[in-house]
Amino acid sequence: MNTKLKEYGIEISNNELLLTALTHSSYSNEHDSKNYERLEFLGDAVLELITSEYFFLNTNYNEGSMSKIRASYVCEEALFHYAKDLNLEKYIRVGHGQEKNLNQTIIADVFESLLAVIYLECGFLVVKDFVLKLILPYIEKNIQFIHDYKSLLQEMVQTDKQSLEYVLVKESGPAHEKKFTVEVRIDHMVYGKGVGKSKKEAEQNAAKDAYHKSARKGETNVFKEY
Repeated sequence: MNTKLKEYGIEISNNELLLTALTHSSYSNEHDSKNYERLEFLGDAVLELITSEYFFLNTNYNEGSMSKIRASYVCEEALFHYAKDLNLEKYIRVGHGQEKNLNQTIIADVFESLLAVIYLECGFLVVKDFVLKLILPYIEKNIQFIHDYKSLLQEMVQTDKQSLEYVLVKESGPAHEKKFTVEVRIDHMVYGKGVGKSKKEAEQNAAKDAYHKSARKGETNVFKEY
């Protein structure tokens, strides 16, 4: 991983910390070692600060608009793309039972933990430069990773005078790694289901599920991309 980081002018001297950032809990449980979860927590905050500062300094958007556009570039799918640009999945350590399930969530989480390591070892300015080198090409091409599917559903409900609700049906996992499952119901019928690390993320995923299901059925008059 250090070889890849050197391409960005970064060298991490604390190899143990770097290995921790690349280690999933399935591996640490098998080898009695540390995993990336604490570093992920810090990396998430670092990423939010960098992107918040960027949009504050480079746009005239109001608070709500800045929050929406920032969300598009720090969501799981976005982090997964940044990680793929680094070939990060090649360096992640997982347990034997997880080897065939190195999914988008794990890869995105490791990306955040890597940011924490760079921040701790090299400081804020270095990690900021690193993040912007990865993210700016997507911003400049106006590639957005989130569509506001909740708004699309709300528009449909208002048009057809239907009732819309998001229902939390399951909450699982330890306090630091919660997972929420939400159903979106229209006129008391389940239209979609979503899972996320927050209720808001689960609601968006449920709305997205409903959108794609409806699109496959050819209900293009109901859902339209904008």
